[in-house]
Amino acid sequence: MNIKNNEQFFNELFDLNAKPNVFIIAELSANHGGSIETAIETIKAAKRAGADAIKLQTYTANGITLNAPQDDFVVKGGTLWDGRSLYELYLEAETPWEWHEKLFQTAKDEGLICFSSPFDLEAVDFLETLNVPAYKIASFEITDIGLIEYVASKGKPIIISTGIAELEDINLALDACKRQGNDKIALLKCTSSYPAPLEEANLSMIKDIRERFKLISGLSDHTMGIIAPVIAVAMGARIIEKHFILDHNIGGPDASFSLDEREFTEMVKTVRECEAAIGEIDYSLTKKQLPGRNFCRSLYVSKDVKAGDVITINNVKSVRPGHGLHPKYLNQILGKKFNSDINAGERMSLLLCS
Repeated sequence: MNIKNNEQFFNELFDLNAKPNVFIIAELSANHGGSIETAIETIKAAKRAGADAIKLQTYTANGITLNAPQDDFVVKGGTLWDGRSLYELYLEAETPWEWHEKLFQTAKDEGLICFSSPFDLEAVDFLETLNVPAYKIASFEITDIGLIEYVASKGKPIIISTGIAELEDINLALDACKRQGNDKIALLKCTSSYPAPLEEANLSMIKDIRERFKLISGLSDHTMGIIAPVIAVAMGARIIEKHFILDHNIGGPDASFSLDEREFTEMVKTVRECEAAIGEIDYSLTKKQLPGRNFCRSLYVSKDVKAGDVITINNVKSVRPGHGLHPKYLNQILGKKFNSDINAGERMSLLLCS
């Protein structure tokens, strides 16, 4: 997909009045295991699984944290990574910048959109050299107003996760974008817990985000399985982001809450079925529904009658099928007289009475 088509795609995706398909993003994150070959094969697998896009993370350990001994820089709080230093964690998880061009080209060859989450200004400048079509602001960066302003200044669509954000944080981030004249923004409901408990997904927020901020909304999901993404689509999510791994045996910081190719394929299939089932507001009948009208109720003569007989509920009934007179006319014809002999089972008509 070329840049022009990317622009067209995102313009439609971010249009509240349009009805594009849900945009499904496979998050590579640290699931390359330190191997560019694994990263490339993961992109190819994401395409096979039905993803629309692959998302990278662009940072260095030195750019995202400090290699400092203080306790502040040790992960704690009941996470998967408790006891590890932030520097050590990000050093393991980073996607080398020298891989990016090859990964972007692989995605293009596969027909996938490729974009990234930058974590500092240098990363933004680097991604601009790759003609990145959009940017993602990670949950933990939503308070980095300087970064958000710089990203917004590039004029590209911005997808912002809200995993650790309170309402004020979201408003500050949106204001930062708008100060740069950038209103191409999507907000993703996210629970920044790894893995996230399903009971803390709060998917009702997806509809509220759309209505409150007048922006498209979606889900960046860290729950186990595929239930949350499917429910999110039913709640109006237009974007679904889910961590993707080639093989759980690769291991790594994000492996436990990532989907492999089989699981991701099932998620995409179920999301697409959910989309189809949601449909749109339309009270007209489809071609497949129209034959069902034959089985609705209508008025039929239920007993043999002679000309002059009075129409009563004993000789005209509302029954299936629906080929006769509409039941709404029953009260109108009761008490009138048949104007000819009629056999039971004939369709009632206004022409048969006077």
